[in-house]
Amino acid sequence: MRESIAAFFNSFLPPEITTLVIAAMPIVELRGALPTALVVFGFSFPKAYTLSVVGNLLPVAPLLLFLDHISSRLMRFGVFKRFFDWWFARTRRHSALVEKYEVLGLILFVAVPLPMTGAWSGCVAAYLLGIKFVHAVSAIALGVLIAGLIVGSASVGALKFF
Repeated sequence: MRESIAAFFNSFLPPEITTLVIAAMPIVELRGALPTALVVFGFSFPKAYTLSVVGNLLPVAPLLLFLDHISSRLMRFGVFKRFFDWWFARTRRHSALVEKYEVLGLILFVAVPLPMTGAWSGCVAAYLLGIKFVHAVSAIALGVLIAGLIVGSASVGALKFF
């Protein structure tokens, strides 16, 4: 799947912009962009890491600022209501760490490279738990930086193994 996303965007965008776009996408985020930049595009680790982190952080501030407004508007429509209900409920179920430890929990929630625990879900958790904007941005950014080191280390290790 990672290669098909990369191939689609790379057909009309340079690999650097493709990496930024993949990292900014929900679900895929840095966890998909960093290995793609390393394996598919052959970037050095510093270049792949920087582009993936920057791309993953691009949607954070707009999400934190406008998630309430956008979700309340879109939830008037059935398909979006089901989506936001599912996303918010799932984030609530998996954000006990954030609820208990607040900012530190948010850092850890975003840093752990598991499905649905990246910057996008971190923004939802911060929104749902009422974490202040500045604290949320800082925590999510630190979590993304840590996640990048974890994913990057695993990717480089896997590349050396094979």
